[in-house]
Amino acid sequence: MKYAVLLLLGVLLATTLLSDAQKTKNKSKTKNKVKTTVAPQVERPVLQKAERCSATKCKLPDCRCSDATLPRPKLKGKEQEIPQFVTITFDDAVNAVNYAQYDLLFNGLTNPDGCPATGTFFLSHEYTDYVRVNSLYNAGHEIALHSVTHGDGTDYWREANVETIESEFGAQLQILETFAKVDPKTVQGIRLPFLQISGNNTFEAVKNLGLTYDASWPTQQFKDPPMWPYTLDYLSVQDCQIGACPDAALPGVWVNPMVTWTDTEGYSCSMIDACAYPPEDDVNALFEWMLENFNRHYKSNRAPFGMYLHAAWFSRGRNNFAAFKKFMHHLTTYPDVYMTGVSRMLEYVKKPVLGKPFKSCENRVKTQCQPVHCNVQKTSTKETRYMSVCDKCPVVYPWLKNPLGLDM
Repeated sequence: MKYAVLLLLGVLLATTLLSDAQKTKNKSKTKNKVKTTVAPQVERPVLQKAERCSATKCKLPDCRCSDATLPRPKLKGKEQEIPQFVTITFDDAVNAVNYAQYDLLFNGLTNPDGCPATGTFFLSHEYTDYVRVNSLYNAGHEIALHSVTHGDGTDYWREANVETIESEFGAQLQILETFAKVDPKTVQGIRLPFLQISGNNTFEAVKNLGLTYDASWPTQQFKDPPMWPYTLDYLSVQDCQIGACPDAALPGVWVNPMVTWTDTEGYSCSMIDACAYPPEDDVNALFEWMLENFNRHYKSNRAPFGMYLHAAWFSRGRNNFAAFKKFMHHLTTYPDVYMTGVSRMLEYVKKPVLGKPFKSCENRVKTQCQPVHCNVQKTSTKETRYMSVCDKCPVVYPWLKNPLGLDM
């Protein structure tokens, strides 16, 4: 009996000691446990619905209503004294072939003020030669953004949220600064691939990235007389050809409306290479067609005239390039026509004057570029990509989430 009692007391003591040990262990775990915290979601400010624009409230240089009226009322009746801007833009990659074409088109051309004629290049990343981008930049052309990936069709851009757009264009800005030595402060605008905007998201991203304008929005309704650039402080009245279009107030964000051309059958086309019925493949016929579209601006309210295209159009017809070059040379014979980048033109729209638009030529510091040729891997596909960049090769092919091509 005595042994049974001792055994029972031993079991009870062991159980008590085990329980106390377990409690101590649990306390130790609790004390040493590392707390995991979830990063707080950054809440974006709720955008305010845009109100109808009032010219008495919306005034230059910071605000302009969306319409075809002259930038300032006092210019009315003096349209023939307003300088006519022509913005020539090219989309997509810059490579050896189209760079040679660009050089042939612009080389030696000057505006009436003696400043070089320039254009705007909306650059996407894939297959771009960044050494030649540097050459375009140093020649005075405007370098703008067209995304990193170019997306996989229109749905990608139509459904893109603000974060996606910021990532695509913010990464391309980093790539241009690193591999083409483009000063990011000079990069002011974007154009969405396929001209597919995503409502307010597109323009909110433009604002968040510290950019000035978007040039993705075509208009058919406002082409005769043509629409002037405007801001999104108030509700836009521009027709929404490729939705969704913005309806929020986004102060300070400029829209450079893509005033459509008219083809030979009377159909509208947002870009030259998108015209369904261009003229016959003849230099003079193409030239006269360009002049007809130009005169719709020049002989009316002098709203900026856009010549938007992809360089691939030059290969579609034997005479496309020759006609385009002839027309550009023709523009230099006017005493009041200025071929500039979009951002330079917007400088004028903010502070419009009669006659000579600027007091001096654009002053840009040229950047040094030591060309290097790279053989790197695109990590997502394991493909080998060849790049020409300034100064130093990336470790891997630059892409979204790794725009500098670092060894991750």
